[in-house]
Amino acid sequence: MTETFSHDTFISPLSWRYGSRRMRVVWSEVRKRKLLRRFWVALAKAQAECGVVSWEQARDLEARQDDVDLRRSAEIEAEVRHDLVAEIRTFAEQCPVGGGIIHLGATSNDALDNVDALRMQESLGLVERRLADLLATVDDRIEQWADVPVMAFTHIQPAEPTTAGYRVACFGQDLLMDFAAVQRERRAVKGKGVKGAVGTAAPFAELLAGTGWTAAQLEQMVMRSLGLEAFTVATQTMPRKQELQIAQVLSGIAGSLHKFALDSRILQSRMIGEWSEEFGEHQVGSSAMPFKRNPIAAENICSLARQVSAQVSVAWQNHANAILERTLDDSGNRRLFLPELFLLTDEILRRTGKLLKGLSLDRQRSRSTLDGYGQFAASERVLLAAVRAGGNRQVLHEVLRRHCLTAWSDVEQGKDNRLSDLLVADPDIRAWLSSETVHSLMSVDAYLGDAPARARAVGDAIRRVVCNGIAADGPEGA
Repeated sequence: MTETFSHDTFISPLSWRYGSRRMRVVWSEVRKRKLLRRFWVALAKAQAECGVVSWEQARDLEARQDDVDLRRSAEIEAEVRHDLVAEIRTFAEQCPVGGGIIHLGATSNDALDNVDALRMQESLGLVERRLADLLATVDDRIEQWADVPVMAFTHIQPAEPTTAGYRVACFGQDLLMDFAAVQRERRAVKGKGVKGAVGTAAPFAELLAGTGWTAAQLEQMVMRSLGLEAFTVATQTMPRKQELQIAQVLSGIAGSLHKFALDSRILQSRMIGEWSEEFGEHQVGSSAMPFKRNPIAAENICSLARQVSAQVSVAWQNHANAILERTLDDSGNRRLFLPELFLLTDEILRRTGKLLKGLSLDRQRSRSTLDGYGQFAASERVLLAAVRAGGNRQVLHEVLRRHCLTAWSDVEQGKDNRLSDLLVADPDIRAWLSSETVHSLMSVDAYLGDAPARARAVGDAIRRVVCNGIAADGPEGA
């Protein structure tokens, strides 16, 4: 903790490569210790209100609340081998009047779990703002591309036309669900409260005996000062279920971003080539192949999103294996997975926003794909119109199937799609529809259903949510 870290030794990529500075600060050791001291000050002031300690002692702690000394704490920890006790003693050394009452009646997790709840609450707020910023970018792309026809794919095979804006709207709808889940979790975050070693608050009840105050009243004062609600019941720790639920929400965000990035990678493939992410003038795609333009931004999002999803398993184990009132086998991994969850989510949200802002749509390539394959989908319109005119659905379906296979073979050989001409020339089709009608029905641009309107409806929903939720001006210090 006191050594100077450099790239001569291992440093987590989260310390310098991934995650915003603001999120790193939330999960920094200095911030953790300042919040610990904030808890101890809140506890001391509540106890002073109850007459258990003096106001002079409580104010002495408050005056030195931000004077974190990591070096001294490390020296004490090397001797006592307990990081919280080391911080208590460091704080006590700085407070000649109030040092003796720090942590009075409390157990370690009265302090630690409330601090972690505060950090999770703040981190969820940062994620919420990052999501709002991304949603605003999604809305811009929906509006820009709502009417632009492109080929849709099922089973990674050409299917029917859609619009580029509708495709982005599907992503936006996922993000709206994620946004609501983040807001719900942020508002629901609770701390342990002050309940002692097994959650019964017996030490505080004992401490308050004869004062006229109850342990519950003391807890309310402490938590009001921290700006947190306390769980009604807890063991030595707050319920680990909360961290599992938060991990699942962040994993859900990662899932949405992974799907979008994966789709982006497929649409950037040279076989389709409709999308392309930003590629700098001097950017290198491959150390071996100078011509390569790899979708590295999208690939990186997918890579980090997998790591977010992996943390859910750790949170599940901590919740499911919390034996009786307390085991310590979650202590070490919580130092890792909680910061990783938030820092990685923060990073992939930032990268997805940058990817989407810089994304280019090659309309010539998308037009070529539509011209090559869109007529096959439009042939369904011919079938419906001919049957409405009095034709036999089964007979006409076979006629269309035969011509579609012929035209598909042409396209696969690099030839133009002549399906429209084949249908116009077929007597079974001409018996019910004029050549002008067939050509009109085979226009793929007219076979979009209500995709543009639905895409814009998602954009409208995004604007309502972002305006009514939080400002979409991005996280501070991003």
